Amino acid sequence: MAFSLIDDIPGATPVAVLSKDQLPAWLAEAPERERNWLTATGFSAEQGKLALVPGETGRLVRVVVGLDAGAALWALAGLPDALPEGSYRVETMPDGADPTRLALGWALATYAFTRYRTKKAAATALVWPEGADRGLVERLARAVFLARDLANTPAGDLGPTALADAAVRVAEIAGARYRVIIGDELLAENYPTIHAVGRAAAQAPRLVDIVWGEATAPSVTLVGKGVCFDTGGLDLKTASGMRLMKKDMAGAAIVLGLAQAIMDANLGVRLRVLLPLVENAVAGNAVHPMDIVRTRKGLTVEIGNTDAEGRLILCDALAEAATEKPALLVDIATLTGAARVALGPELGALFCNDDTLAEGLLAAATAEDDPLWRMPLWRPYRKMIDSKIADLNNVSESPHAGAVTAALYLQEFVEPDVPWAHLDVMAWNPRSRPGRPEGAEATTLRALYAYIAQRFG
Repeated sequence: MAFSLIDDIPGATPVAVLSKDQLPAWLAEAPERERNWLTATGFSAEQGKLALVPGETGRLVRVVVGLDAGAALWALAGLPDALPEGSYRVETMPDGADPTRLALGWALATYAFTRYRTKKAAATALVWPEGADRGLVERLARAVFLARDLANTPAGDLGPTALADAAVRVAEIAGARYRVIIGDELLAENYPTIHAVGRAAAQAPRLVDIVWGEATAPSVTLVGKGVCFDTGGLDLKTASGMRLMKKDMAGAAIVLGLAQAIMDANLGVRLRVLLPLVENAVAGNAVHPMDIVRTRKGLTVEIGNTDAEGRLILCDALAEAATEKPALLVDIATLTGAARVALGPELGALFCNDDTLAEGLLAAATAEDDPLWRMPLWRPYRKMIDSKIADLNNVSESPHAGAVTAALYLQEFVEPDVPWAHLDVMAWNPRSRPGRPEGAEATTLRALYAYIAQRFG
């Protein structure tokens, strides 16, 4: 993938990236014709605004782009679709601006989901900004594109089999070891809740287990929810509630993209990836409401609602992950509508049992413009998922605190001394913004990569 980033070529049109504070001084030094043009058109360097400056013959001679403080990542992200065909190079950027971030924003903006229809190749190209870390830009863009592609693909073409195959390809390219535990093998190897959720589907449930890196390196384990389609099970969703359920495997997609980036960068970790992959379908052997399922950890769970299946497949994977006492355990899931109601589509909900870890993740999220908001693991609400006949229920009967009780359910399967972060994300852009087109999104991937690279790299 080239991401429409190229080596310098003669004749590339210059691009000036300016903040409002910089604009007056820049105008004072600009050629008179360009200064007059910008003044006459009312250009004020507002974030995302651009001016196409013509020369005497009418040919484009310069592009001027507005930039707000803190928005550098997306400064150029609106340009690939807005500029005339041609090649461009950044000639001016604000003091302290990071050329790597500018290039990454441009790269992310070149994404298109083209599996089912062709799209005209990008007509614009950006010369790599001087000082940009090409390896990092390409690594992160590839990771984000992988996650977006997987979550955008309809469930008819991306069931548990195809998603497991995609994970195996990533593992093989990186030289990682892997296992895929399928169907009744899950029962033999004590992953009963993954089996229970996925057994009614045409494609058998499975668990992908990938291990990479030196055994003596700090251990990082990533767990991703991989519900390739969620009907709700016997507690059937409405048509509108089911419409976007092709992306209910986005947690697994994000984890897979993140793992690919970690392995490609050869970060100094021993990485383990656990992806429980199922379809929550309706059939005669589907799990029933009020059934009791015994989990890998040995706890029994009453199925209060078959549509709360994500936490069921995650709990077996988390129980296995916690046995190794990793230095960092992260799970990512499109888990609850309650998190979307609380935070909307752009903020990932962070639940964490370790304050130092939470602070580090929040700092990375802010720095990478990949935002997270910490939510409480509020222990008094744990009683809301008590069961009268089992160790716990997979849902609360209360209409309140749905994201919190889901996180508290998962916490039951993580040992207290394991630093753990649970990320409840929407992983979908309901509207297009520069660099973030409508459709699947790799929410939290860049923040997690930055944190892991800084801590363990």
